[in-house]
Amino acid sequence: MQLHPTRATFQVALAGAAMVTVGVAAKVAPVVAFGGAMLLAVVLGRALALGTVTRIRSSGFEMVWSSSRRVSRTSRDVEIELVGELRNRGFDDARGVNLRPVASSMLDVRVVPETIDLPAASKVRFSLFVRARRIGRWGVHGVALEVRGTPIGGDGLYEVPLMFANPHGVEVLPQSIVALLDRPRGGRSRRAAEVGHAAPLPGEGDQLREIREHVPGDPFKRIAWKASARRGQLLVREMEREERDVVWLFLDASVELWAGREGSAPLDVATEELAAIASRHLARGDDVGLCVYASRIRSWIPPAAGPGHIGKICAALASAVSMVDADRSECEEPEVAARVLEHLRPLDPRGLADVGRSDLDGLAKRADAMKSRAPFAPRLPLAPTPREQRLRHYLASFGIELPPRIDGERDKAEATLGQILERVVQDKKKRPSVIHVWAPAPTAGPAVERSVRKLRARRIEVRWTMPSFEPGLAGGAAVSEVERVVLDAVRARVAIAQGRARKQMRPMGVHWSRPRRAAKPRGRGAA
Repeated sequence: MQLHPTRATFQVALAGAAMVTVGVAAKVAPVVAFGGAMLLAVVLGRALALGTVTRIRSSGFEMVWSSSRRVSRTSRDVEIELVGELRNRGFDDARGVNLRPVASSMLDVRVVPETIDLPAASKVRFSLFVRARRIGRWGVHGVALEVRGTPIGGDGLYEVPLMFANPHGVEVLPQSIVALLDRPRGGRSRRAAEVGHAAPLPGEGDQLREIREHVPGDPFKRIAWKASARRGQLLVREMEREERDVVWLFLDASVELWAGREGSAPLDVATEELAAIASRHLARGDDVGLCVYASRIRSWIPPAAGPGHIGKICAALASAVSMVDADRSECEEPEVAARVLEHLRPLDPRGLADVGRSDLDGLAKRADAMKSRAPFAPRLPLAPTPREQRLRHYLASFGIELPPRIDGERDKAEATLGQILERVVQDKKKRPSVIHVWAPAPTAGPAVERSVRKLRARRIEVRWTMPSFEPGLAGGAAVSEVERVVLDAVRARVAIAQGRARKQMRPMGVHWSRPRRAAKPRGRGAA
């Protein structure tokens, strides 16, 4: 246990040493005795503080959350409140000062109050106000503070830094998806009321649409023999069926689209726009499919509807910006292990005293045993070895972010998109009616263009939304003249590139558009 003197203790010790020096120089015994008493009080105060804090920790000094939920769901730029308790089960009074949260860098967290008095055998509540800057799964790992013993009612001379590791997850979703999840549901299927009616389409149905003249290729079983006898020519029955749209959503989550200010990067804007489209179609009762891709397919959700399907879409969108995979992160295995070691040490009952810094196998084994306390249950990330995969999975389970890789994925992502579109073309079971693509314009080859033309030939509407870089290039009030010139040059280059992309995509017959950034949400929730 480490004891640190407070500022008042340092000032008392400095004053006592000065009085002793002055008393010795002036040969005044009372002054020397008074200064020596001050120094002795500092020494005795250290021993007293050590014993007090040791008794408090041994008798039970802990931090718990007031809510039983391990994950709080919110949307970006909406502040939520997490209520925690500090419990002092000992027989000594204490004071906690300089309370500060230990949380992900994607969360803005403040603590109220910053100083807490903890009488003996008591519990005191505090609040964490959390505001997320980016969609994803992030973690509040605990609270750090300095504890001072107050045996005679005053402020302690020494303080002990303590870290209470109690993980809590914050799942940040687009505002439109959160509103859809909060809609009241009823009935045994727990479904919401669908908006609008299903569209009548010709096909194998049980409702008569019309009786028309026979054309080559019509099956004989559809011939209306009585009507044909009355008219003197072959007539067929055209039936109809009630069917809703089948919508596919494709999101390019390449690393370079994550660059920019949190919340204003192209990937942030694209995720909000895609979630709004998905929410609108799901509210109507349409079948919605989602594919998140980059250099490879990261999430593939076939078209469906219902509350369970909405949960799958939420999980895919929350993990779209994750950089925990080895092919998307700049950190290698030693750096990943260092982050796991730093986070795992306060959680481990023995403080990893029996696990060496170079024992990565033992660290991975201990990390697997501690995943039961993790707030999230993500998929296994991509890694070159099973051991590194276990370490990266630990970071994803606790909402710990990793820096993205510097190299981009533009060429590989475009090749992946061509394979995805070809896969949709060859799918004969569920023919889509609309396909939404959020990605830069294709430039690497004819694979994407060839697949788009096949979709258009099958009368499938393709809508293409190119990333928006303007929100991420917005300068603040403190932007210098040089930075303003650079931002203007980048904006001009982006505008020219987008103009060329629109001209290139026009012959493909797709509907292109710019993303419409959703209004900044306002509100405040509690968890």
